[in-house]
Amino acid sequence: MRIGILALLQETNTFIDQPTELEQFQENLFLRGEAIREQLATANHEIGGFFGGLAEGDCEIVPLFAARALPFGTVSHATCQTLFSEISRALDTAGPLDGVLLAPHGATVGRTTRDVDGHWLSMVRQHVGPDVPLISTADPHANLSPLMADSVDAIIAYRTNPHIDQRARGEEAARLMLRTLRKEVRPTMAAAFPPMLISIDRQCTTEEPCLALCNAVDEIRSRPGVLTASLYLGFPYSDVAEMGAAMTVVTDNDPQLARTLADELGQQMWAMRDELTARLVGVEEALDQAAGLEGPVLLLDMGDNVGGGSAADGTVLAEAIHRRQAGPAFVCLYDPEAVAQAAAAGPGAEVALAVGGKTDSLHGRPLEITATVKSLHDGRFEEPEARHGGMRHFDQGPTAVVTTAGGLTVMLTSRRMVPFSLHQLTDFGVDPAAFRLIVAKGVNAPIAAYAPVCPSLIRVNTPGVTTADLDQLTYHHRRQPMYPFEPATTWSPDTGSAGA
Repeated sequence: MRIGILALLQETNTFIDQPTELEQFQENLFLRGEAIREQLATANHEIGGFFGGLAEGDCEIVPLFAARALPFGTVSHATCQTLFSEISRALDTAGPLDGVLLAPHGATVGRTTRDVDGHWLSMVRQHVGPDVPLISTADPHANLSPLMADSVDAIIAYRTNPHIDQRARGEEAARLMLRTLRKEVRPTMAAAFPPMLISIDRQCTTEEPCLALCNAVDEIRSRPGVLTASLYLGFPYSDVAEMGAAMTVVTDNDPQLARTLADELGQQMWAMRDELTARLVGVEEALDQAAGLEGPVLLLDMGDNVGGGSAADGTVLAEAIHRRQAGPAFVCLYDPEAVAQAAAAGPGAEVALAVGGKTDSLHGRPLEITATVKSLHDGRFEEPEARHGGMRHFDQGPTAVVTTAGGLTVMLTSRRMVPFSLHQLTDFGVDPAAFRLIVAKGVNAPIAAYAPVCPSLIRVNTPGVTTADLDQLTYHHRRQPMYPFEPATTWSPDTGSAGA
C-alpha cells in the first residue's frame, strides 16, 4: 500500500487588510517530499500522527507536500496558485497512490478562491479518482464547507480546544486509512450545518457549555457502526458563506445512519444556541475581578488574539495595567522598532519607548514607557510538550525584555508570536510566578501552556480584528439568516433550511 501525505494549513482572518503571502508560509512551514518526514514525523501534530499511525501497517509512506502559515489575512491570489501548483506537482510525480491522508485547516480563505480547503481537497479527489480513499483531519475552527465534505471519505477534527490532541487525531486518521485499504471498513460520512455561530469565548472544550457538546459527540462515537464523529466550532473571523458551526459523523458503509446521527448532533447544538453566545467582560471589570483572585491571573486578550490572525501589538490591556500600576504584570508585544531601540541601548540601560499599537489603529495606541532593558535574545525557543498547534520549534526574531518602575514587564518581539508555549517566557529568563497578572493574546489556545502556573483566568473583551463582540465587525458574505445575528432564525435538519 502506498499512502500519500498532503497538508495545507492557514487560519484566515478576512478582517485584516494585509494579505498572507508565500513568504509567510516559507517562514513557518514549506516542505516537499522526504523533508516532511525528517521534520515532522515525531511532531505533536497531525502530520506526525500520520507517520506514527501508518507505521503500524505494512505500507509505504509517501510524503508529498506540507505548508503552514500563522493565522493572518486573506491568502493572495498568487500565493494560492503557487500552493495549488505545489500540490498538483506533488501528485503528478508521486506515482500510483492507494490512499491519501490530508491535513487542511478548514478556515483558509483566498482573495479569489474563497473556499481554499474545499478547492484543494477537490483537486486531490479529481486527481486520484472516486475510488482512492481520502481521509482528512481538520482544525475544529474549520468553517466546514459542503465541498470539503463531498471531496473526502472521512474528516476527523481535533477533539480539544486548546488543541493538544493533534497527533492523536492524525494517528486515528491513519488507522482508519489502513482499515479502509484492508477492506475492513468502508467510511461513509454525513454533515449537519445548523445556521449558528459559537462565540469564541464559549469554545473551550473542557468548560461548559462546549463540554456538553463534546460529550454528545463522544456518545455518538461509541455507538455501533460509527467510525468517528466530529464537532466544528467554526471560525467567526472568516467572513465567508461557510462560516459557522457544523457536525460530521462517519459510519461503516451506512450512509443513512450517518445522516441520522449527524442531524441528531446538529439538533443538540441548535438547542444550545443561546448558551453558546458570548459572555463579555470589559477591561476595567476584568482588572477589578483580578484583584480578588489568586495569582498569577491569566488575562486573555481576546481582541488581539494572535492565534486568530491579530496584530500581536495591542496595548489596551497593557495601558490599563500600567495606568493602575496593577502589577507586577507581563505582556508580550510585537514591535521590531522598539526591539532595535532596546538593543541599541543595551542591557541595564534606561530607555524611553513607545511600545505596541503600530500595526493599525484598532488595537490601542503606542504605550509610552520609560523602561530598563533587562535582557536581549535571538528569539528562538522550543516546546517539547503537546501544546496548542502541535509544533515544537518557534522563532519570534530578535527579542528584548524591558521592565518599568511601576512593575510592568514587556517582552518585545521582531515577529508576531502566538502565546502557545510557556517556554516563550522561561527560555528567556522570565519567571511566570513573579507576576500578579499575565496577559496572553488569545482566547482558549494559551490555556494549555499557562494553566500549570495560572490558577485563575479571565477572558477580556478588548477591541481588534478578533474581538469577541461580533457586533463590532461588518460581515458581507456570511449566511443569512444566522443565529445570533438574526435572533429569530429557525432551523430544521429535516429540510436543512433556515428561516427567520
